[in-house]
Amino acid sequence: MKLTRAEVQRVAVLARLRLTDNEEAEFTEQLDHILGYMDKLNQLDSAKVEPFSHASAAANAFREDRVTNQPNAEALLANAPDRDATFFKVPKILE
Repeated sequence: MKLTRAEVQRVAVLARLRLTDNEEAEFTEQLDHILGYMDKLNQLDSAKVEPFSHASAAANAFREDRVTNQPNAEALLANAPDRDATFFKVPKILE
């Protein structure tokens, strides 16, 4: 697959990049090599290869979710200057 300079320019416009002529030539060559490699990979027979989500076997290292500290409204509002039942009471700032 041969990537053209016009295609690189179009991608640069979509990505809002300003490329110099040297950068356009360099990216055209590099992206063409990448796409050529992808074509080689597409030629491989992968019908018998089972898909996987990670290269190595990894287990979940997170702990189980548990409530360890129930909120205590009285303790939380102990130092509140003003309150209404279990809510902070604050002065009105909008008219």
